Amino acid sequence: MRAGGRAVVADMPLTGEYAPSPSDWAREQAEKYEATDGAEAGTLRGVPIVVYTSVGASSGKLRKTPLMRVEHDGEYLAVASKGGAPDHPAWYRNFLTSPFVEVQDGAQRHDCSVRELEGDERDVWWKRAVAVWPDYAEYQRSTDRLIPLLLLTPLDDDAA
Repeated sequence: MRAGGRAVVADMPLTGEYAPSPSDWAREQAEKYEATDGAEAGTLRGVPIVVYTSVGASSGKLRKTPLMRVEHDGEYLAVASKGGAPDHPAWYRNFLTSPFVEVQDGAQRHDCSVRELEGDERDVWWKRAVAVWPDYAEYQRSTDRLIPLLLLTPLDDDAA
């Protein structure tokens, strides 16, 4: 199916009950962003964000996560920094457990496949992430774990 020369995914892979984040700021930002197609709550400290919807690895419920917008050629990067904490954010497991994650970038939504980056490809994307959000470099210095980078590639053909 096509609309305006772009592919439209007729059936979204993510369905189910929404479970709001227990984090007030994350829940409020994600819900306001989604309700306004990013016109409100679309930035964090002046830097654009996107909202990811994933399936909870334990609950099976839909979870919404606002993260910094790191995009290149139609692909998105989710940086599992958790502010440099010693453990991964909860959403990291969700992204790896479910084969699909939805990215909402403003009014556009993309169903994406997810894969964790390694090696040279990870290095290239890490530089892109730090260019968007320089705090990531400090987060990496403050933790012993290698901060995971997850690449989200749209399933429709309107990416790169």
